Amino acid sequence: MKKSASGAPLAGELLREVARLYTRAQRTVADCCRTSTTQCHLLVELGRAGPLPLNELGARLSLEKSWVSRAVDGLVERGWATKEPNPLDARSWLVTLTADGEARVHELNATLDNHAARVLEHLSPRDRATVEQSLLLLLKALREDVDIAACCPTPPARAPVKDRTSCC
Repeated sequence: MKKSASGAPLAGELLREVARLYTRAQRTVADCCRTSTTQCHLLVELGRAGPLPLNELGARLSLEKSWVSRAVDGLVERGWATKEPNPLDARSWLVTLTADGEARVHELNATLDNHAARVLEHLSPRDRATVEQSLLLLLKALREDVDIAACCPTPPARAPVKDRTSCC
């Protein structure tokens, strides 16, 4: 890891490493809902946002429409979601969690929250409070970063994405 003048890791690199390790650990702990990573992402996003048009669901997760469509079909087969014609746009599908899908999302969120609590248990109560405060500040900064495209003014051409490596 690169170091700053003070010898501490650079904040950007440190944040990326924490995010990478945490995402990997969460994916392992959750076993991605005993389903594909894509389906796991879809379940969690639908749990957060409620019913979404298929194309918007893919856009939110930066996944190709064909992969999202197949993953949603898998959720439908498992009884975790429905895919109905969108009443607001006859050219698109509306994806909605079923009661079983909502239960699966609740189970997944509980598993991931328990893992996060176990990770934080390794810290002293004072350090845990500091980390929690820092996370709140980081969350606020991320939510205010509306000009995210400024870092990449010309988006690269995207190849079809089978599945993201991070989960939930």
